[in-house]
Amino acid sequence: MQIFHSHKPYIIAGPCGAEDEQQMLSIANSLRNMPVHMIRAGVWKPRSKPGFFEGRGEQALPWMQQVQAISGKPVCIEVATREQTELALKYNMDAVWIGARTTVNPFMVQEIADALKVSGIAVLIKNPINPDVELWSGAIERMQQVGIENIAAIHRGFSSYDTTTKYRNKPNWAIPIELKRRYKDLPIFCDASHICGNRTLIPFIAQRALDLDFDGLMIETHPTPDAALSDAKQQITPNELAILLEQLIIRNACKETTQNDIEQVRQILDTMDAEIVDIIGKRMELVERLGLIKKENNMPIFQQERWREIVDSRTIWGEKNNLDANFILKLFELIHDQSIQTQLDFLSKSDL
Repeated sequence: MQIFHSHKPYIIAGPCGAEDEQQMLSIANSLRNMPVHMIRAGVWKPRSKPGFFEGRGEQALPWMQQVQAISGKPVCIEVATREQTELALKYNMDAVWIGARTTVNPFMVQEIADALKVSGIAVLIKNPINPDVELWSGAIERMQQVGIENIAAIHRGFSSYDTTTKYRNKPNWAIPIELKRRYKDLPIFCDASHICGNRTLIPFIAQRALDLDFDGLMIETHPTPDAALSDAKQQITPNELAILLEQLIIRNACKETTQNDIEQVRQILDTMDAEIVDIIGKRMELVERLGLIKKENNMPIFQQERWREIVDSRTIWGEKNNLDANFILKLFELIHDQSIQTQLDFLSKSDL
């Protein structure tokens, strides 16, 4: 049986990193009687820069075995190399996850896949750092090709240069939705902790994921989050986790009426529309910058050649996505008209 289909929502919880034996024993005891189905912990912690806590390595694997024994629950750790993968198998880990920095590298993914071949271990695959569904799909298919049957995807959000976002990693829900369309039977979990980067935002993102029919959640849980050696701001206590799980609204997975199906689609559309509006807002901010450049260089607002270029290129983009050319033209006429008006308004205000 596919382990990740055993419960819905399937809950994975545990600290960002396995810091010491006492911490992991505390987690095992705290989560033992909670509706948590798998316990996670980072044993090797790949960091963007050196000088930070990077995990205890093999020293922590016996602690994970104690977590298995005390809690009676399966455990999972992150692996990024063949050596780490072989150690995970040696210590009988129940599952491993492939992190966002590893998913971007097909060579490393294949190395891990080869090490896991015919092992029977479960594998979770996080999305790559950037919103690239092809890389995510490729990692999944590499695991499938070596015979791994227990596979799940983890949506942990995407890196962004947008400094105005309140999230550590932008959700960009359209990407995991597309992955679900491609792999109908593949469980997809939401790593709310890494999306948020801030524990106060986790309940909203966790509920949004369930509203979008995600199959489960990954929530970083630590006995004393503020003292955590890594990602302290995005971890919650076991008690806070219990409250969160109790307050979540679990949608009915068995769609009994057409109306339920309609509501599910509408929730997805609402999320995608919110992202479209956000992108248009960011576009208009750039349009104002463009107006300033034109003013400083005494250039006209409307430029015919640029408008022709927009119509031609956007029509081609639309055709590639099976969108009617007239629809694309009308859409970008509206956007372009608003862009012109935005620049004119900006010039009027700056001339005062």
